[in-house]
Amino acid sequence: MAVNESRSSGGDIHRSGQDNVQKYGLDVQPHVFLISAVMIVSIVVGTLLFQDAAAILFGEMRNWITEKFDSFYIIVANFFVLYCIAVAFSKYGSVRLGGADAEPQYGYPAWLAMLFAAGVGIGLMFFGVLEPVTHTVNTPLGVPPSDVETARSVGMSAAIFHWGLHAWAVYAVVGLSLAFFCFNRGAPLTLRSAFYPLVGKYVWGWFGHIVDTTAVFATLFGLAVSLGFGAEQIAGGLNYLIDTPINNTVKVIIILVITAIALVSVVAGLDKGVKRLSELNMVLAALLLLFVILAGPTQALAKQLFNSVVDYVYYLPALSNWIERPDMAFLHDWTVFYWAWWISWSPFVGMFIARVSYGRTVREFVVWVLIIPTVIGIVWMSAFGGTALDQLFGEGYTGVRDSVAELALFRMLELLPMTEVTSALGVALIAIFFVTSADSGSLVVDTITAGGKMNAPTKQRVFWCILAGSVAMALMLGGGMTSLQALTISAGLPFAIVLLLLCASLFIGLREEMR
Repeated sequence: MAVNESRSSGGDIHRSGQDNVQKYGLDVQPHVFLISAVMIVSIVVGTLLFQDAAAILFGEMRNWITEKFDSFYIIVANFFVLYCIAVAFSKYGSVRLGGADAEPQYGYPAWLAMLFAAGVGIGLMFFGVLEPVTHTVNTPLGVPPSDVETARSVGMSAAIFHWGLHAWAVYAVVGLSLAFFCFNRGAPLTLRSAFYPLVGKYVWGWFGHIVDTTAVFATLFGLAVSLGFGAEQIAGGLNYLIDTPINNTVKVIIILVITAIALVSVVAGLDKGVKRLSELNMVLAALLLLFVILAGPTQALAKQLFNSVVDYVYYLPALSNWIERPDMAFLHDWTVFYWAWWISWSPFVGMFIARVSYGRTVREFVVWVLIIPTVIGIVWMSAFGGTALDQLFGEGYTGVRDSVAELALFRMLELLPMTEVTSALGVALIAIFFVTSADSGSLVVDTITAGGKMNAPTKQRVFWCILAGSVAMALMLGGGMTSLQALTISAGLPFAIVLLLLCASLFIGLREEMR
């Protein structure tokens, strides 16, 4: 993939992999690779050896961070949304990633498929039914659940809020910064490169090592949360279909099997592996979505879709507020966790969408990355969550409301035709999303630890894919999802500061580009 020559005043921004060590068939940036690998392996081993103590530690850590830094997370997430909108519709929106003559490498369908599969695939499968029902029954913003109509509006808006503009704005900040400095400045595709306008040549020293190591930690722990949710829901689906038990042993086996499949995709590479799996998943997801719309309460869902858009816009300011909230439990347990998860997940999704966004303009990039996935999320939540809510209030069916989280999707499908077929399709979708997340996540971590090289030896991606699965398994055994969420929130805190600096650096870079 060609990139333009640097027009930056700095002469060493092109240093892709110049400090790498090439031994034993590896090609790595030694400081980032060794520090990241040793510390993460230590966490895995320590968690497995002291599972009970780890569970207590991670639980207390999550409570402390969410209570002390709740307003910080809300403020920075709001800032990222406003920043992206301002950049897209400013004069800098016409800047093309890769230069004026650059042409996109992927068409819109393939590009969108990879954005969606890497960004929110597993999450929407897990939370698409669960959140609208949960937030309607336990309504945020102080709305009484007895006011059913208002509760439904607020509940659906809260679910969409967590998967809408704020999530994708975080991804867009990272993705746009990396794409710009890689394709327009010839810099290596790694987080440190985006700080060149701020610190110059020091990005190749310990400043850069710290930034990239922080990105590796954030990515792996954010990825581990998604893998944990995927394992829980696959276990729930298998329990529903063939009555397998739902316990940690089954979840660990699922993570092992899916990680093994992901390794095959890793070896196949980006175009043959992630691209094809992402396109397959988009087709399967579209089929499942269409089935739910047609087999469910179609007219009610059409009304729900319209109401969801209006309600999301209406309640967006209140849900984005952090001052004197009457629903602090909701704010801490849901919103703060989500913003930390998206921030932790952002190096992975951001770098991945940067790799596949060559040739797009800044405005096109931001609009597609913010608006299109948000619209898909609204449609998905309205269809799946709307069907479950109609079952609850229209038919008196409490299967979703009373089920455990991992069974919510399958309980909703229970009242629709061809339950076993659609449930099996749901399990297959989750599994493929699982594979694409593990595959593309290991690809991103490998790129960071290889000093920005995009064609590093395959065995390195294999190593990171195995390690990502190991982190998910260790934390699942050492406290379950509480431990996974605690480390995600912890990793997201320092990386939020990194992203704020990234915004300043990107602005400087775009201003220089226009000159």
